[in-house]
Amino acid sequence: MAKFELKLPKMGESVAEATITSWLKEVGDTIELDEAVLEIATDKVDSEVPSEFDGVLVEKFFNVDDVVQVGEVLAIIETDGDVETVNETAITEVEEIDLEAAEQIEQTISIAKDTVAPIVSNETRFYSPLVKNIAKAEGISQQDLDAIVGTGKDNRVTKTDILSYLDNKVANPVANNTQANTPVAAKTEAVKPIEATKPVISRGEDEIIEMSRMGKLVAHHMQESIQTSAHVQSFIETDVTNVWNWRKKVKDGFMKREGENLTFTPIFMEAIAKALRDYPMMNISLQGDTIIKKKNINLGMAAALPDGNLIVPVIKNADQLNLVGMTKQVNDLANRARLNKLKPDDIQGGTYTVTNVGTFGSIMGTPIINQPQVGILALGAIRKVPAVIETPEGDFIGIRYKMFLSHSYDHRVVNGALGGMFVKAVSDYLEAWDINREI
Repeated sequence: MAKFELKLPKMGESVAEATITSWLKEVGDTIELDEAVLEIATDKVDSEVPSEFDGVLVEKFFNVDDVVQVGEVLAIIETDGDVETVNETAITEVEEIDLEAAEQIEQTISIAKDTVAPIVSNETRFYSPLVKNIAKAEGISQQDLDAIVGTGKDNRVTKTDILSYLDNKVANPVANNTQANTPVAAKTEAVKPIEATKPVISRGEDEIIEMSRMGKLVAHHMQESIQTSAHVQSFIETDVTNVWNWRKKVKDGFMKREGENLTFTPIFMEAIAKALRDYPMMNISLQGDTIIKKKNINLGMAAALPDGNLIVPVIKNADQLNLVGMTKQVNDLANRARLNKLKPDDIQGGTYTVTNVGTFGSIMGTPIINQPQVGILALGAIRKVPAVIETPEGDFIGIRYKMFLSHSYDHRVVNGALGGMFVKAVSDYLEAWDINREI
């Protein structure tokens, strides 16, 4: 008999930890190769952790709602095969890198001490890297963080706890200002623990619905974006008659040849990728006072999840795809989003986002920027409308297919000229669509 460590796997760049949402197996249960043992959730996506061997679950190290770091051992699986005994294969490697790692950690700590007073764990309180990062970003002091009531294991402060604390600060600015002006000695006595949840006031037959975990995350991201970026919008009406007629002409043949449904989305994505190539300063992010100009054009595509929430899978290097490749990428990501099958890497690395509000019947919208990007484009519903058509023989009224493009951008770094020219470029590419184009 041998034992195998089931560890929390790496789930893409920037993902350092996950929350256990449910155990699918209990101690004593038999597990097959690639069978899911537990479900986890990050601030990016939900996922399952499968076993790499057949065996029996003999020990679990964490409970539901515990926060686990990438690489930590989740459980022990006993196998009949020739798997290395727990920890034996890692000892030599750890010893070899300990010295180098220790030097790197010491250097990092030294730099941190010179720049900011860090949040630290103590004998009675552990703070995860995620909680520490949020506290640092939001300017929460060690004293204030220590006063928050933790709902996690051993009173650990979870991400939900610290976000509830921040919501409370926003909702009660007067109380917080008063506290800020209170002498330190008096403040220590006056501080009361922040409750993890606020009481809900309802009347009669009102239904109380708890927000889902994803809903809470989306709400926080939206609020954070509004507080971060100076949102401003530009709108343009686009004649997509050529696009409409061309798609109608080729979609059946495309389905027979490629086995894919040709929707309007990949057509729009192609035009947006071209416009980003023309205006690279829309393909940037802002960190403090530093502008990062992105080399790759990675288009985020807002898609609906089964529970009604939205997620933004990313089409990597969108400007390098032809229309067939773009269609396959769009369809694959949209289908896996509906089935909750997206992987963490599928929703990372976006440089610009597109959302189709026309799907819900809206003719235009004012979308909120997906941080740390600086722009997002909303596609309105395509409508058949009467329009003035200019010809060499004169003007006349005709039926045209039109839609509104709504461009939200960060006015801190994108001025009205750039924001307007970019969305005009997208419109121009769509209006100039070749009705005889072959794919």
